[in-house]
Amino acid sequence: MIDILIKNLPIIVVLCPLMTSLLVVLIPNIFFSWVLTTLSTFLTFLFSILLYQEIQIHSHISYALGKWMPPIGIEYIIDKVAIIPVIIISGISFIATIFAYKIMPEEIEKKSISKVYSLWLLAIAGLLGLVTTGDAFNLFVFLEISSLASVALVAMGAHKDKQALVAAYNYLIIGAVGATLYVIGVGLLYGITGTLNMADLTNRISDLNNNRALIAGFGFMIIGIMVKAAVFPLHIWLPRAYAYAPSAVSVLLAATATKASLYILARILFSIFENSENLINNTLLFVILPLSLLAMFAGTIMAIYEKDIKRLLAHSSVAQIGYITLAFAIGTKASIAAGFIHMFNHAIIKGGLFIAITSIGFYIKKRITINNLSGLGREMPITFFCFVICSLSLAGLPLTAGFISKLYLIKASISSDDIWIAILILISSALSVVYLWKIIEVMWMRDGRKIVIKENPTIYISLIIITFLNIYFGLDASLVVNGSFEAADKLIGDLK
Repeated sequence: MIDILIKNLPIIVVLCPLMTSLLVVLIPNIFFSWVLTTLSTFLTFLFSILLYQEIQIHSHISYALGKWMPPIGIEYIIDKVAIIPVIIISGISFIATIFAYKIMPEEIEKKSISKVYSLWLLAIAGLLGLVTTGDAFNLFVFLEISSLASVALVAMGAHKDKQALVAAYNYLIIGAVGATLYVIGVGLLYGITGTLNMADLTNRISDLNNNRALIAGFGFMIIGIMVKAAVFPLHIWLPRAYAYAPSAVSVLLAATATKASLYILARILFSIFENSENLINNTLLFVILPLSLLAMFAGTIMAIYEKDIKRLLAHSSVAQIGYITLAFAIGTKASIAAGFIHMFNHAIIKGGLFIAITSIGFYIKKRITINNLSGLGREMPITFFCFVICSLSLAGLPLTAGFISKLYLIKASISSDDIWIAILILISSALSVVYLWKIIEVMWMRDGRKIVIKENPTIYISLIIITFLNIYFGLDASLVVNGSFEAADKLIGDLK
């Protein structure tokens, strides 16, 4: 029995939330639908841990769907690269589901709660399928599953603010453009190679250097995924989506959705097109690098002048995505590892910040703006403390997970003789303190309401867990660092 489970883990980790989503929608009771969703996300996380253990033994697990063997059939692949986003998505999903118990009924019509949890699980399944599939078209299918479910989740915020419908519409249209561009690129590659299997694509592309259809296909795929990953300046859907989505949905999307797309970006650049060295180098140097540097500063500056806290954190995410793509753009083994380190750490940082801020919104019953936070730090000491820790982590202060990210990114920049990039990283990180301090100062130092708020354990338990992770991985980063370097080695091997 155990052997059968282990053998089928790559598909089970996707099917667990997918099949549960079909059951949850049939349960009218809010509590039981949440229990089933929590159980599903917990099991998914448990399966991802088992997959991680298997990867340490076998390094690479391939699962052929049905009896059709690759490259003809659809293949699911778990290796030392894919396991990172799998752990991120499943772990954050479980934490966010715990957080959703008390928050969700406050922001969504009670009759729609079961539908929301069904969409919630569907989005998770789509993201997990996205990072585990070894088929380029199947990737598109999962991309659309996760995107459409996410759009519907964002729209559910209309019960509290009608602006959520506008945000969902923008997300839908822009996401559809990104998906269309990606699938056009896949179609072009299929036309010249006759295969959709990613590993097979890599082999066949090696003989097609300077082929115009190949270059066009690559361009369409890259731009499409950059839209989905909210890479600057293709990020315009992100601030509204994060700001007007229900609070728990904001947590889930901020910590997982863009990370899955960034993983796909890395796969395309360093795996599928690994043999098109000139094409990749030019893309990294003349496209990804300048856009990443712009994102670091544009996102930070927009965050400094933003009053709405959820939009502020969304702009901050644009900057942090810039750090990850910058790491990819440098293109060395050390920098790619640094990108994966920050991908993991940013998930727990941004997840913690969104949980803390939206926990405050649960009590004040208003849009979370700078002025509405006055004095709440003293009234909500646990939430405030966790917010400060996660803020310090985002700024990259020592003894936090964020420090490890920035440290390895700076080291990678210096080792590649790009000292000027290291200086820009330090400047951008220093600027992030400005908008974070703005929030902390208002929460603690300004006079607020003369009321006593009793923090609800069902809310702050998720916050405490994710805050602990920010401290733990700042003190002992060996697990994340070693896993990220193994992923980088798998992606580019001995090439650089």
